[in-house]
Amino acid sequence: MHPGYFVSFEGIDGAGKSTHIEAFSKLLEDSYPDRKVVVTREPGGTTLGEQLRNLLLDAPMDIETEALLMFAARREHLAQVISPALQAGNIVVSDRFTDASFAYQGGGRGLSLDKLNTLERWVQGQPNGEILQPDLTILFDLPGSVAESRRSKVRAPDKFEKMDLNFFEKVRQEYLRRAKEDSVRFHIVDATESQEAIWNDLKELKINL
Repeated sequence: MHPGYFVSFEGIDGAGKSTHIEAFSKLLEDSYPDRKVVVTREPGGTTLGEQLRNLLLDAPMDIETEALLMFAARREHLAQVISPALQAGNIVVSDRFTDASFAYQGGGRGLSLDKLNTLERWVQGQPNGEILQPDLTILFDLPGSVAESRRSKVRAPDKFEKMDLNFFEKVRQEYLRRAKEDSVRFHIVDATESQEAIWNDLKELKINL
């Protein structure tokens, strides 16, 4: 579909994925010096996307409005950052992508998965009929109760981070459902392990470039 390589990091808030993104990106830069590594995030990644991010993480809104804005930010992200980078043969590393919408808006909020599937096909559909997905999705899996204790030790929470344990358990289960459906794309990290053990796991991942 493209000459580049697309990696996404996923997991519930507090799972620890953001801790490893910078180091993993540096590892890719060192391993593939002829490839540019583009590190980005969702929602966000563009000027418009970052403006929408501020609204999405803090402003109360209808669940369907929330999902539509998430995919609007994603469409801009794809058009301005991800697709051009992949077409240029670069490596893209994104902190979250569409799996997060299924997990948070679908699993957590309870929005119809059919509606999310429709948005996914619309926003990520390619001329050849395929849906653009990451080549590799690294899912940091962690019980909601453990993630909750970790979140309490960080900065002021956004509206998602304020949600209760039941919400995050539903988010987690939707992530795991997506991973089971697409086991070739997903690599599941046991986020209860030490940072050293997780990093050793990440270093062993095979990137097919």
